[in-house]
Amino acid sequence: MRTHERVLARIEAELVAGRWALGERLPGERALADELGVSRTSVREAIRILEAAGVVRTAVGSGPTAGAVVVDRPAAGLHMAMRLHVSSGALRVPDVVATRVLLETWAIRTAGDRYRAREIGDTALAGARRLVDAMEEPGMSSTDFIAADQAFHLEFARIAGNHVVEAFLLGLRGAIGQYVTEGVSRLPDWPNTSARLAAEHAGILEAVSVGDGATAARLAREHIEEFYVETGLAGELRPDGGLRR
Repeated sequence: MRTHERVLARIEAELVAGRWALGERLPGERALADELGVSRTSVREAIRILEAAGVVRTAVGSGPTAGAVVVDRPAAGLHMAMRLHVSSGALRVPDVVATRVLLETWAIRTAGDRYRAREIGDTALAGARRLVDAMEEPGMSSTDFIAADQAFHLEFARIAGNHVVEAFLLGLRGAIGQYVTEGVSRLPDWPNTSARLAAEHAGILEAVSVGDGATAARLAREHIEEFYVETGLAGELRPDGGLRR
């Protein structure tokens, strides 16, 4: 095991043991190097790996804001890793789509169920309503529409209340944006398609807002899968409802 890997293993063990809580700052490079009996270069390399993985964020300089802090939102590392793996071909687009369907339909169903159970109210859906209103405005560029579309779906991951699901969907955001943008470029009539997609979003939101999680999840599945079929990014649906290419 190389020295920086030993540093990573030690930091991981300390995180598991609860030595540093979310949002807390790790000791400085010199302190860690002295404590672990390694060079500051090895510590620096380990910290860079942790930052790329989204475990810590760093700030240069000196003073109370400098150093590495344990992040409380882990999606950054997932976002980078998934985007790069999709770009390299290691993660196939249909697999990413199928994963998106699984996670988003669960989140949207859960949001509807939580509304029915009065765990959330109309205030929780305000962000999704604003996004639907924006997407229904004619003349919105495809770039802005895609950004609003993604934000709309992520709203339900947040409302569902499962931070792991939210982190994975945030991590998938870049990969989703890549092939959604490609799909939009293949469409012959974007104004009509965007109007239809906005209406589908409104239907999902309406189902959630009356506490019908099952219908909301079904509409979300149809919305996601039919778009990829329409754009030619995916082939016909498998019998189990998944996409094949």
